[in-house]
Amino acid sequence: MNRTDAGVNLLGLRSHNTALVLDLLRTAGADGISRLELAERTGLTPQAVSKITARLRQEGLAAEAGRRASTGGKPRTVLRLAPEAGHAVGVHLDRDELRVVLARLDGRAVRERCVPLSLGAGADPVLDAVAREVTELLAGPPYGALPDPEGAPSGAVSAQGTTPSGPPPGAGSAPEADRAGVAPVLLGVGVALPGPLDHAHGVLHRVTGFPEWDGFPLRDALAGRLGAPVVVDKDTNAAALGLAVGGERGSFACVHLGTGLGAGLVIGGTLHRGARTGAGEFGHQVIQLDGPPCSCGNRGCVEALCLAALDRGDVAAAARVLGEGAANLAGLLDIDAVLLGGRAIEAAAEPFLDGVTAVLRARARREGSPQDAVRVRLAPHGARAVAQGAAQLLLAPLFGRANG
Repeated sequence: MNRTDAGVNLLGLRSHNTALVLDLLRTAGADGISRLELAERTGLTPQAVSKITARLRQEGLAAEAGRRASTGGKPRTVLRLAPEAGHAVGVHLDRDELRVVLARLDGRAVRERCVPLSLGAGADPVLDAVAREVTELLAGPPYGALPDPEGAPSGAVSAQGTTPSGPPPGAGSAPEADRAGVAPVLLGVGVALPGPLDHAHGVLHRVTGFPEWDGFPLRDALAGRLGAPVVVDKDTNAAALGLAVGGERGSFACVHLGTGLGAGLVIGGTLHRGARTGAGEFGHQVIQLDGPPCSCGNRGCVEALCLAALDRGDVAAAARVLGEGAANLAGLLDIDAVLLGGRAIEAAAEPFLDGVTAVLRARARREGSPQDAVRVRLAPHGARAVAQGAAQLLLAPLFGRANG
């Protein structure tokens, strides 16, 4: 059995109860959790938990994390997730850049590559580039977990796609299998890119600014080249899923401003894609009739106004426009938080935070709501947020978290 076959088998072995146990092992982290606690928190019998954990240990997905004192009798054995037992690749296909990350079962990115790439270059060059970068990523040097900046781009990989010769300082040692040069067990590849698209079938529609992709079966085409399962979703959905699985609670919008503008929506802890994967086309709400033309064909869209303000160097105006759009979204959905991400926001984080917050607070005052009823902050993971979220398209279902 090759390493990809092992990953496919892992995808097929999960049951609902196993997913519950795996998710508790994941959220417990390195400290681990006892079988008794697993039974109490899942509602399963101790016997059922023992069978599930025995199977997980046999598969290499769980390991002992030591012993914990009990209130009576012998100390309890504590179990933890073995994060190095499986990996997923997350691919962010932006309009002008390709970023790929390798993520462990716990979602932590351990390798990363980034290269310039035009989405308008055509299907064959784009697919060739994705296949090449994924192959290079999997064949990379021994790893340790990459730094995880809050809203700041990673310095782990250069724009030419080169990877440093060793793990970043303070990242910890690499798993034994990786130090020995054994290829990671690959569960599959998640691909995130601008919409619109059909998530269920992995087919692109008229990608904003690149209508030539309309009808292209990206999922099947890439799966054929890579020989691994592939899942395709919108960039903003992937980023929002990564946040929800990573612990962001409640209802929130992940607003992403880079070469375009979109929003991933999580309502009551669940990613909301809509009936046709069309939810969150936030950038194309018209807020200025007869405003500047947008690449979608309309005029006066939030995206067009934001990008036009940035083009003339007026970050404050761009932030106000983004704030108005976010306030409309908050008013429509009654969400708890707006998380800001994307290259344009990373380049001017404080002005965007201040501008969006000011508009939301002004709206709250007019409505008689608490001024911080909708919290505004930077989304975590910086430049790799979408790629890391794309990896969760494969990882999250293992833990029963396919939609957050």
